[in-house]
Amino acid sequence: MTNTTHFGYETVKEEDKVRKVAEVFHSVAAKYDVMNDFMSAGLHRVWKAFTIAQAGIRPGFKVLDIAGGTGDLSKAFAKQAGPTGEVWLTDINESMLRVGRDRLLNKGIVTPTTLCDAEKLPFPDNYFDRVSVAFGLRNMTHKDVALSEMRRVLKPGGKLLVLEFSKVWEPLKKPYDIYSFSVLPWLGQKVANDADSYRYLAESIRMHPDQETLKKMMEDVGLERVQYYNLTAGVAALHTGIKM
Repeated sequence: MTNTTHFGYETVKEEDKVRKVAEVFHSVAAKYDVMNDFMSAGLHRVWKAFTIAQAGIRPGFKVLDIAGGTGDLSKAFAKQAGPTGEVWLTDINESMLRVGRDRLLNKGIVTPTTLCDAEKLPFPDNYFDRVSVAFGLRNMTHKDVALSEMRRVLKPGGKLLVLEFSKVWEPLKKPYDIYSFSVLPWLGQKVANDADSYRYLAESIRMHPDQETLKKMMEDVGLERVQYYNLTAGVAALHTGIKM
């Protein structure tokens, strides 16, 4: 019997979701940052800055940036961890990883990068002081498996940070839906020549667990002191948890 999952609102075979998500990010990689600025009015930079502040990276820390995309978090983490630290930029998508690696190199930041699946992390147990995933968990087929892997590679006392689109404040739901399903695909077509990928983005946000559900998922894999911060009325949320 073939297992199925969601690709936006569409029900697909699990193996097909991996391929379809890959196609989305191969398509948008070159315009990823430009589109993020357009569609969030630059707020994604504020959300990432808040995440970086909450991470509390210190010199010498080992940090894993999962689904690191174009390298915004890795760039900040590498500067904070310093020459004695170790910051890994990873992504499952080769196009996104290449853009991120090149951006870091252009900034004079040489840090390890690797293509890997968050559900099968190629790192030993208890290795990292911090693990982050920004706007990547939503696209993973088995989120519980990925969260368990993130906890596995954390050192005791280490922190996981999950920044993701979430459930918006109820009074804003109607205008947010209009923006998401009308304006966002139009922007995607104009800026990235790809309306479908941004239609998928809007759908995938609605299929992603809300704040309380994700909090419980993190607790269920063994993380403790799990809490979340709503950002911009819940358009995004940062969840954090500690491995004890």
